[in-house]
Amino acid sequence: MTERVKDKLKELPKSPGVYFHKDKSGEVIYIGKAAVLRNRVRQYFQKSHNRDPKTEALVAEIRDIEWIEVETEVDALFLEAEMIKRYLPRYNILLRDDKSLSYVRIDIKSDYPTVTFTRRPLDDGAEYFGPYLEMYQVKKALRLLRRIFPYAVTRDQATMGSRLYEQIGLDPGLRSGKTDLEKYRKNLRLLMSYLRGNRVKIAAEIEKEMKKAAKNHEFEQAAALRNKLNEMRALKRQIIFSDREFMDISKDKGLQGLSDLLSISIPKRIEGFDISHQSGTDTVASMVVFTSGLPDKASYRKFKMRTKANENDDFAHMNEVISRRLKPKHVSSWGKPSLMLIDGGKGQLSAALQARDEAGYTDVPMVGLAKREEEIVIHKERSGVTLRVSKTTRSFRDVVVQETGDFQVVRLGQNDDITKLLQRIRDESHRFAVTYHSTLKTNRQRTSWLDDVPGIGPATKRKLIREFGSSRGVLQARAGELEKSLGEKKAEILRQYIRAEKKVDK
Repeated sequence: MTERVKDKLKELPKSPGVYFHKDKSGEVIYIGKAAVLRNRVRQYFQKSHNRDPKTEALVAEIRDIEWIEVETEVDALFLEAEMIKRYLPRYNILLRDDKSLSYVRIDIKSDYPTVTFTRRPLDDGAEYFGPYLEMYQVKKALRLLRRIFPYAVTRDQATMGSRLYEQIGLDPGLRSGKTDLEKYRKNLRLLMSYLRGNRVKIAAEIEKEMKKAAKNHEFEQAAALRNKLNEMRALKRQIIFSDREFMDISKDKGLQGLSDLLSISIPKRIEGFDISHQSGTDTVASMVVFTSGLPDKASYRKFKMRTKANENDDFAHMNEVISRRLKPKHVSSWGKPSLMLIDGGKGQLSAALQARDEAGYTDVPMVGLAKREEEIVIHKERSGVTLRVSKTTRSFRDVVVQETGDFQVVRLGQNDDITKLLQRIRDESHRFAVTYHSTLKTNRQRTSWLDDVPGIGPATKRKLIREFGSSRGVLQARAGELEKSLGEKKAEILRQYIRAEKKVDK
């Protein structure tokens, strides 16, 4: 144990919080949470025969400790998850490789919204929070929050006709009519905002509504809001991590390092772009947005490619998506990015730069990230950045820079904070693009000639396929079968299309 670590152990508070173990280079190698910081962190340096080799290896590397205090263990739980997502410490993976990442899923747009847990987030319109490594504790935290913001976990939580959860105030009572859908969604929006860290704003809104209800002599409503406010205060919540309320982003090593490396301002809004297709079919592009180093999923956008000249031409597709992204109406409504990250090497970056320049936004920095060696690709003249690397600078002492023609290729290493940040953005843009491509592919495979028949909507199509087995079975329908199923008028229209479809088959 170093003298610096000994001094830090003496300073540890007895409050809940999140702690950061760092190695000799200052890299964060492990992040953990604690109900009592002093007790938990000191345990690492006490002699124990029960520690596994991985923990022993972690302790041997610790050269410094930092921490952030919060008011409750619930705060520490959510803060730990966000910090791990931001820094990707290598020992968090090594020590917990037996656990799958989990997410909280809120399908607020459905006709019966629920709050559930999943291992795999999908591009299905639902809101996802996470990932979390310890789902049991997340569930405990949400059970506390459910008393303040009642929610359903299934479409029907009743047991043998009982409405127990509704009666004890945990279920909103949407099915029984106790709460209407719009009020329930409003409640879920408060829960989602709370998970993002907007505790102070929500408390102020609830207090304002409470006073308004009391003034209007709606005393039952005012009492319900008062109880909700008291429950919030009882939790002593102080979520300090979010893209709005957390610490100055200059303290984020990835963002600060990127600023130093490229000689740009700290990039508050980074947009990542990727192309996805299969043999040139169903070609799509994705745009993901990271605000203050965290994914801002509400700002994600997807594009169905219009370029037809060569469906396999990734360069042309990248040019198209950047051109569309930088249209004046989109810049006006979405804002201008601080940095654009292109998934690919010199070719993709060149195509994207051409589109950016033609749109007139040469002041927007743009770089690429090549997959093979996680290399940052920079155009010397057009990327809008100036590479600043010094062998004496601790952050970049292992950097490798290669110059080929008009480009600089920078390799920082897999464990560098900048590399991890750019990897997260690139991987998220890839996931989002692949998900959209898969959706288009599935929808295309589900289409049939029946979709072109006037008067045959989705419900009628499902009915015909259920009765005849497939769209091919409809073609083989015997005399009278279609009339019996659809009526004479629709059946006659359908038979005209059947005759045309049979001619095409021949």
